[in-house]
Amino acid sequence: MKVIGGILAGGYGKRLQPLTNNYPKVLLEIKDNYSILEKQLNDLRFAGLNEVFLMVGHLYEKILEKFGEKWKNIKLTYLIEEKPKGTHFAIGNALEHANCDMLIVNGDVIHDFNLKKFMEIANRRPEPILIAVTKMPSPYGIVTVEENKITSFIEKPILPYFINAGVYYFKRDALNYFKHEYHHTDIERTIFPKAASEGAIASYSEDVFWHSIDSIKDLELVREHYKNREDKPWGYERIVVSNEKYLVKELYIKGGFRTSIHYHENKDETINTFKGFGFVEFYDEQLNLIKKEKLVQGNPVRIMPKQIHSLIAEENLLLEEYSTPHPYDVVRVKDFYLR
Repeated sequence: MKVIGGILAGGYGKRLQPLTNNYPKVLLEIKDNYSILEKQLNDLRFAGLNEVFLMVGHLYEKILEKFGEKWKNIKLTYLIEEKPKGTHFAIGNALEHANCDMLIVNGDVIHDFNLKKFMEIANRRPEPILIAVTKMPSPYGIVTVEENKITSFIEKPILPYFINAGVYYFKRDALNYFKHEYHHTDIERTIFPKAASEGAIASYSEDVFWHSIDSIKDLELVREHYKNREDKPWGYERIVVSNEKYLVKELYIKGGFRTSIHYHENKDETINTFKGFGFVEFYDEQLNLIKKEKLVQGNPVRIMPKQIHSLIAEENLLLEEYSTPHPYDVVRVKDFYLR
């Protein structure tokens, strides 16, 4: 089944001025030489999509100049609005042009949702719309009050409520909802309430990193998160500690994905699992499988230098890798993804 990706990238980004005076929001960098749009396009292509509609307006020429009509293995189509007409129009226009299912993301969200799994769930569900949701973080600290006394402080806890995460799957027949008359321009006030009242929207959630970039402070928080992080086709890795004695990395591997088959020239490493389930596969020089060891909490796995191996996630895996201080000595023997 054909699925086209879509990115809502037409807003003015007024709350991010003056950064957005000369650049659209999606071109703001979350780390050196790595913009919001590059992160989002990578998410879509690693999920298996090779065509993306960019719903653009404000300073779209800057996007076209940088990315052109093809970026890596993705065909880019620009749906241009001279003046913003709202998300209702932008998404309906994209669905009409696509004439197929679409996976659409807001142009101001950074997330680690497993979009490949997201699409699989959408295809198994009968509803025409699937929306990713995430737990709402409190914007303020919370105090507990008992008998007119403050008994505790909790700094910005996660609240027991879900919010729209800005990641959507629209099946082709969802276009029918766009043919009604509405009095607003944003899809959150038109189609979503109507479809929800009819039981036509399914929800999808994962316990993963998510952040919307709505202000300069939000951008700074995401940049801090990305300071030592490198996105991978299978998830990400982040350096937690690096000194002359040892190296600690956090690895996140999305369920159904795996690392390349590789080895390290000098690094002696121990893998500890904090969440999820998977395997380490060990190979000989001809890439014959020698053995598998479980990646599960409470079962550390040691990998010696020059041992050929691959980490495989049966479900989302959060790992910490403790090793000798050799951060860049990886040798890929076989890769499974375009980079």
